[in-house]
Amino acid sequence: MEEIHLIFAKNLKAIREKEKLSLEKVSQLCGVSKTMIGQIERGESSPTLTTIWKIANGLKVSFTSLIHQPQLDTEVVLKKDIQMLSENDGKYRVYPNFPFQEESRFEIYTIEIDQDGQLSAEAHKEGTEEYITVFEGVLLIRVNDNDYTLTQGDAIRFKADRPHFYRNAGESLTKLSMTIYYPDK
Repeated sequence: MEEIHLIFAKNLKAIREKEKLSLEKVSQLCGVSKTMIGQIERGESSPTLTTIWKIANGLKVSFTSLIHQPQLDTEVVLKKDIQMLSENDGKYRVYPNFPFQEESRFEIYTIEIDQDGQLSAEAHKEGTEEYITVFEGVLLIRVNDNDYTLTQGDAIRFKADRPHFYRNAGESLTKLSMTIYYPDK
């Protein structure tokens, strides 16, 4: 794990360059000396919490945007490394490929449902939507007392802020991708 002051250094420099700000301008905005800003960006100085807050407030960015390691441009998720969750005596399996992150407001799953497998889902937070694409098998989804039957290549989007139901309506394994979008607040 990279040391926090080095992560801070990279984030500060990236924000400064993105906003096309000189070291002198950052110093004026934040009330931290130009020399100190330069030392921080080069990883030569480990700033105090007070200094991090001054810089965050001066640049009008969140504190955590300065101290968290940015997401990589590319992330590979291997199925063997995912912690599988199951319901319905193992007939309904969920693989969280990309868990929820506050910045993106969504999460992505791969789901496998064995023959006769099913799941009743409670209503999610108001405004939540689900996006499902079926890659294999037959999926029945019930939303608002309406049934929708999807087969390979079919997709559906629905408001998931009400109870809903999934069932393998075929005679073989059903595989699908599910993206859940959560609204802000």
